[in-house]
Amino acid sequence: MSVNAKLQELGIELPPVSVPAAAYKPFAIVGDLVFLSGHIAKKDGGAWVGQLGTDMDTETGKAAARVVAIDLMGTLQAAVGGDLSKVKRIVKVMSLVNSSATYTEQHLVTNGCSELLGEVFGADVGAHARSAFGVAQLPMGACVEIEMIAQIQA
Repeated sequence: MSVNAKLQELGIELPPVSVPAAAYKPFAIVGDLVFLSGHIAKKDGGAWVGQLGTDMDTETGKAAARVVAIDLMGTLQAAVGGDLSKVKRIVKVMSLVNSSATYTEQHLVTNGCSELLGEVFGADVGAHARSAFGVAQLPMGACVEIEMIAQIQA
C-alpha cells in the first residue's frame, strides 16, 4: 500500500509546512538526507502545553507525539516536492519530552511518533534509530518536541 493510501485509510490529512517561530528553516537537504527541524506538539492552534509526570500522563503524551509525527510528515512531504514515495528510509527520530525530575517514560511517549511512522511508511522504510530525552522545559511550554532525519531519492 502506498504512503498516500495509508494516510487516507487512517484519515490523516498532512498539514502544510509551519512558518518557523525563530531563525531557522523547517528542513535542510544534504545529499540524500533531509533534516527536519524540531516540531512541537500543537493542540487547538497553539502549543500543546504540559509536563509529563506533573500535569500530563504517558498516554496523553503519546497522543501528542503522534500529532508531532503528522506535522513532521507534512514537512517531509514539502521537502520531497509533495511525493512521499521518494522517502527511502526514516533514519532517526530525536524526541524531547517536557518532564518532571522523576518521570521516566519518555520512551513510551515517543512511541506515539515511532509507531505512526512505522504504520504509514511500513516496517522497512519506517523503522528508525531513536533517542528520547526528558527535559526541564520546551519552547512555549510544549509537552513534546521531535526532530527527524529521512533518506530520500536523490
